[in-house]
Amino acid sequence: MKFVEVDLFGVYVAPISVMMVGAWFVTMILRRVAGRFGLLAYVWHPALFVFAVYIIVLSSIVLVISR
Repeated sequence: MKFVEVDLFGVYVAPISVMMVGAWFVTMILRRVAGRFGLLAYVWHPALFVFAVYIIVLSSIVLVISR
């Protein structure tokens, strides 16, 4: 699949920016779930862990859309 620009209210934006926003929403949902069950207390650096999860989610979205 070829990535094409997305028309957002008359402004063309790169498709990666839309994917980044989507990955951010998914990461926030996963962060709330992890916080509710107390899983973030078991990681060494919670902010670094959340950033790593964001990168994993973003990479997964890019790989799924590129197929």
